[in-house]
Amino acid sequence: MDDTIAAIATPLGQGGIGIIRLSGPRAKEIAGRIFIPKKPGKTLEDRSLVLGNLIDPSTGAVLDEVLLSLMAAPLSYTREDVVEINSHSGPLLLSKVLQVVLQTGARLARPGEFTFRAFMNGRIDLTQAEAVVDLIRSRSEKGLSLAARQLSGGFAEQIEGLRQRGLDLLARIEAAIDFPEEADSIVGVEESRSLEENLLPAIERLVTAHKQRKIWMDGIATVIVGRVNAGKSSLLNRLLNEERALVTPIPGTTRDVVESTIHIEGIPLRLMDTAGFRKGRGRIEHLGIRKTEQRLSEADLALVVIDQSRPLSGVDRELLARTGEKSLTILNKSDLPSRIGRNAEAKMRKERRVVKTSALTGSGLEDLRRAIVEMVVLDGEGEDLLHVAPNIRQRDELLEAEESFRNAARNLKEELPLEIVAADLHAGVDGLGRIVGKGSPEDVLDRIFSEFCIGK
Repeated sequence: MDDTIAAIATPLGQGGIGIIRLSGPRAKEIAGRIFIPKKPGKTLEDRSLVLGNLIDPSTGAVLDEVLLSLMAAPLSYTREDVVEINSHSGPLLLSKVLQVVLQTGARLARPGEFTFRAFMNGRIDLTQAEAVVDLIRSRSEKGLSLAARQLSGGFAEQIEGLRQRGLDLLARIEAAIDFPEEADSIVGVEESRSLEENLLPAIERLVTAHKQRKIWMDGIATVIVGRVNAGKSSLLNRLLNEERALVTPIPGTTRDVVESTIHIEGIPLRLMDTAGFRKGRGRIEHLGIRKTEQRLSEADLALVVIDQSRPLSGVDRELLARTGEKSLTILNKSDLPSRIGRNAEAKMRKERRVVKTSALTGSGLEDLRRAIVEMVVLDGEGEDLLHVAPNIRQRDELLEAEESFRNAARNLKEELPLEIVAADLHAGVDGLGRIVGKGSPEDVLDRIFSEFCIGK
């Protein structure tokens, strides 16, 4: 990391301000070659904004009037000298400024390289680096809160605490191995109990929190399905409070997937209205139904809309059978007399969660919203559970560590050789260490930081 990197740090587009960021040993030198302060003799000082002109040193032409800031190492995002050029925003202008910066001695940063340098230089750990991506991508206020907590180091502190517990146990086991004549006084049932009552439950709680993480970070992929003219599009429009989907009495009006996002009690739902199920009458309808089937298989939640003013059809029964536990059944058109039959409705309510609505009048919409929240939020969820929430990579490492610690506890109980127990504990401790970046292989780091945008 002896070179200096640069990238556009703000989205390309027309706007008030665009930022080009530099980081590395030559950042200040490069800035001095392309920047002329408005005030003669003014120098670039740490943590101060300086007004001046940005020039192309090859021609002397002024590109823009800008503000320049320097954040000197080690008190910067990367713990290197960082310079930020605040120019006017426009795709052509920002690209031209970046081109001049690169021609003057910097190279284009790779995706996530600024944050990667912060990690490699010890300013943040790997969980904090991943939290930067979460902060940018969060779709809810709770998601932002989770990412901010992780960015501040809350998750890393918990992992390090668990790791230290594992190390303490490992130290006692290895002492017993080194001094076999005193092994009985060093290691006893307390070690196995400590694993089962302290370490393993704490890891299990973190793994459980991962299930809720997706809700607040990514949102719930929610597909609305039903046979034609069941009122799916009308229901979508009611939930959105706008005419997002075209509604007509003509069967098969919705032939593609219509997507929109709403928030219910802070939970982001990515709603997808789909083509109605029936035997397609043409190639386009067949394609629409095929898309519906694909989205149904990928969805976190299915809203199965049944037109209660018509008898249950074979299509209705097929959808109810296919959607199972991850679905909520909506008996729509409750403003009309029901024709599905009392026995059929009673059977339906016994087997699954059912809500009655009228997309025409808005009746039952609050019941529907409440039912959705109850379905996607785990029972017993509290603030303690969601203080931190691991991502998929972190969850997988936790699961591997949990298995290793569980093996260690079992092997202790069965009085297997302590060398086997020590190997299990080593594996568990190493797994926890990889969560925060200790001993993480290069391919893992490459995969994590490749998810960043180039300017971060």
